[in-house]
Amino acid sequence: MTRTSSLRIAVLGTMGADPFAGMAWMHLQIAAGLLRLGHDVRYVETTSAWPYDVERGARVDDASYTLAYLARVMPRFGMGERWAYRRSWGDGAWLGPAAADADAWLAGTDFVFNVAGATQVTKDGFACGRLVHFGTDPVAEELKYAAGDARTVAHIDAHDDTVTYGENIGTPRSPLPPLPKLRARLRQPVLMDLWDAGPPTRDVFTTVGNWRQDGKDVVFQGRPLRWSKHHEFLKFIDVPRLAGQTVELATNLDDPDRKAGAEVSDAIDPHQIRGAASLDREHWQRLQQGGWRVADGPALSVDPFTYRDYVVASRAEFTVAREFNVLPRSAWFSERSACYLAAGRPVVTQDTGFSDVLPTGEGLFGFTTVDEAVEAIRAINADYERHAKAAKAIAHDWFRAEVVLPKLLADLGA
Repeated sequence: MTRTSSLRIAVLGTMGADPFAGMAWMHLQIAAGLLRLGHDVRYVETTSAWPYDVERGARVDDASYTLAYLARVMPRFGMGERWAYRRSWGDGAWLGPAAADADAWLAGTDFVFNVAGATQVTKDGFACGRLVHFGTDPVAEELKYAAGDARTVAHIDAHDDTVTYGENIGTPRSPLPPLPKLRARLRQPVLMDLWDAGPPTRDVFTTVGNWRQDGKDVVFQGRPLRWSKHHEFLKFIDVPRLAGQTVELATNLDDPDRKAGAEVSDAIDPHQIRGAASLDREHWQRLQQGGWRVADGPALSVDPFTYRDYVVASRAEFTVAREFNVLPRSAWFSERSACYLAAGRPVVTQDTGFSDVLPTGEGLFGFTTVDEAVEAIRAINADYERHAKAAKAIAHDWFRAEVVLPKLLADLGA
């Protein structure tokens, strides 16, 4: 396919079923970015999973919260009424402002980007144009496909093309086997204007993410490859103390000694999490001793712009990556970290091999050891304005939607 005119593109995702800030930014910076390039774009959701209702705290067979959430969020990204939600888990009805012609519109698409490969298209099937597996979270599917896992093979083979955020995959820089029909390696596009901000209002480094997530480990070169980030956090838990810099982790953890429903005393930091699951006491103590603060991740994740405000208030980001991406050097880079850079907030993060493809050492630092992480934090604090300016320049040159998305379409032959 070679054309220069406007394309009809569906961004197929699960941000309504999983109505959290990170999901919104991941999906809508792709969709809104393509729309800004002049393409006919809609966000479409057809997953057969029950949607999560934040107010009820559970997955439910009811789309009322989902529809209200999408109606509230879409206009703020310039997507207006360009969306439709299919109740695939129920009667299969299309809902939302673009419901009336959803089937016909999808049948005429040039591309359908299946974000994270999260929609099982053969199960939630519909007629569409060229179906692209949009691999935002690589490694597991690559390894499962290579091992011949029947479900993974069937799912991937249902796509016409694959693209990946693992920029080293399929190159000599990483031993990971690529998925078939790999057409493009890319990184998260960001909408720079939505991250415009003045100086930070808090003197803390921050990050956002879950502490522990079990059940997604895979085997790599004969050994378990771990999904949960807490393994990597523990390796670098003393970095804030050694660097003399408070780091705040916004997550779903709480003090193990606080009773459920207890009132929060004035002595506890106002950003302290309320009502989350307790953390293992040993890990909690190690976080406290290592110079960490814990903040309420769920509270800031229910709205994408509350999440944005948290990021732009921060001085910088310090974080780790999953062993999933570190050991095989996939070069995956966090969508969240890209947003910190777009806000002009320097980033210090565990190197997944992204230093092979992105500029580092000014505004963005990749580390593999405790000493490297400490040195990076000290360097930022010694000349903050220079590193903040460099961070924004990296986002502009390497992550801006107007740079990333035209190259993606060109790699796909559009």
